[in-house]
Amino acid sequence: MLVTIVITMLLIRTLGLANRGRVDPEEIMLVLTYTVLGRMPTVLTLALFVAIVFTLSRMFRDSEMVVWFSSGRGLAGFLSPVMRFAWPILAVITLMVLFVWPWANGQTDDLRERYERRGDLERIAPGQFQESSSGRRVFFIDKDTADGQEGRNVFISNIERDGTESITSAQSGRVEWVDNIQYLMLDNGQRLEQASPDGTRGSRISEFESYGIQIASTDPAAQVGRGLKAVPTWVLLQNPNRAYLGELGWRIGMAWTAVNFVLLALAASAGNPRAGRSWNLAFTLFAFVFYNNLLNLGQGWVATGLVGLVPFMLGLHGSVMALCLLWLAKRHYNWGLWPRRSPRLPANAGQPA
Repeated sequence: MLVTIVITMLLIRTLGLANRGRVDPEEIMLVLTYTVLGRMPTVLTLALFVAIVFTLSRMFRDSEMVVWFSSGRGLAGFLSPVMRFAWPILAVITLMVLFVWPWANGQTDDLRERYERRGDLERIAPGQFQESSSGRRVFFIDKDTADGQEGRNVFISNIERDGTESITSAQSGRVEWVDNIQYLMLDNGQRLEQASPDGTRGSRISEFESYGIQIASTDPAAQVGRGLKAVPTWVLLQNPNRAYLGELGWRIGMAWTAVNFVLLALAASAGNPRAGRSWNLAFTLFAFVFYNNLLNLGQGWVATGLVGLVPFMLGLHGSVMALCLLWLAKRHYNWGLWPRRSPRLPANAGQPA
């Protein structure tokens, strides 16, 4: 159920990126697959948390815990079987957040960069208007060749930096690279330049046999820098700057968060069996959202130097672990905030009538 919800949300997001020209429409499913793999640690953490809370809550509701407590075992006695169940999932979460998370983000960045490095003429489909990467040009071609390097019946609307608009049409056009500069070479066409906004230049029409328009100034084979989320974990350890420490703290904290949620689920599952599971579900979702927001907020604090990595890890995750263990001990030993008093009996209690 959680995977279905995540896939639906990420699919809508990926379709939005494709609509804005950030992702190749033909690679939507590939981008979605990599994105889902990167989000799996979060999904597994929430699934583990919900599974433990719902299972133990059902045991309280069905009075199975009465048998457990009657045998002389407390709530902390569930810690060992729960950890035996959870440790393979915790190991998978740790491996995925340390290795699969940066790999999946790197693959997604490679797909985006490869699509962004394409020439403006290569981006458009025959019979469709397409805006350039700079947003100043609109291209249209009637048809193109099999290799995608040449188009027929080309139409270009261009807005210069001074606000002047020009319209160029040609019978054919092709992409050429000259000294790492990409040009669109047009053949047999005409160009209409409108009057400048300041009135210094009037409208004019010119015809040409060959005309070149600069499209890009970088080689498409050039490497583009990756995002911080795509940096491998060992690179973060080798270069401990603030930004890298913030990302490293998030990855380690995500694994620590899963452990804390196991302890929190064990402590939060005990409750009134007549109250139902709505309170446990609401508390589960609220705790997960609140904890993850603190984790993301702490990443920004570490990256900006507001707090160190070790104080943040101990302050957030260490304090949460301590509170969960204290709450579990309170439930196990049935501690109260105030000492309990035995009820007072009347003076003649126990005497024969």
